Amino acid sequence: MALEHAILVSLLEKPGSGYELARRFERSIGYFWTATHQQIYRVLRRMEGDGLLDVREVAQRGRPDKKEYSVAAPGRAVLTAWLHEPVEPESLRHELAVKIRGAAFDDPSALISEVERHREAHGDRLRRYLTGERRDFTGPDAPRPLDAGQELQHVVLRGGIAFERMTIAWLDDVLATLHRLRAARSGGRD
Repeated sequence: MALEHAILVSLLEKPGSGYELARRFERSIGYFWTATHQQIYRVLRRMEGDGLLDVREVAQRGRPDKKEYSVAAPGRAVLTAWLHEPVEPESLRHELAVKIRGAAFDDPSALISEVERHREAHGDRLRRYLTGERRDFTGPDAPRPLDAGQELQHVVLRGGIAFERMTIAWLDDVLATLHRLRAARSGGRD
C-alpha cells in the first residue's frame, strides 16, 4: 500500500489540513500505516499537483491561512481502483524473533530486559487501542448505531486489539522461557 491510499482513506473519512492529517496518523490510522509529518506533506503536495485532491484555503484569525484537503473525483477513482486490486498476504519481519532465536548462541537471559521493554510497549499500545475503542465505538458517548464507515474502522481496531493481545501473550511465553533457561543455566540458583 502506498501512503497515498492511506491519505485518501483518511481524507474521505474527514477532510482536513496537513497538520490535522498528521495528527490522525499519530492517533488512529498510524497504528497500521506510519508516516512522518514530512512524508505526509510531501505526498499531499504531489497528490494536489496530480489533481487527486481539492484544496481550500481556510482563513484563521491571528495565524496564517491553512489548506484544507479533500478527495477530488480522480482521487476517489484511484482509491476505488486500488480497493479492487488483490493484496498479497503480508510477511512478518520481526527482528526481536530473530534475536530470540540467536540467543541460543549466547546467554538467553540477556534478552529478558529487551523482551520486557517490548511487552511494556505493546501493553501501552493495547491500552491506547482500548481507550480509543471505548471513546469512539463502545462507550456511553459513542454514536449509536454505527454507520458503515464507523463499523469498518471498528473492525480494523478490533484486529489491532487482537494482534496486541496475541503479541503480549507471546512475549509472556518468551519471558517464561527465558527465565526457565536462566534458572537451568544457573543450576536452579536463580
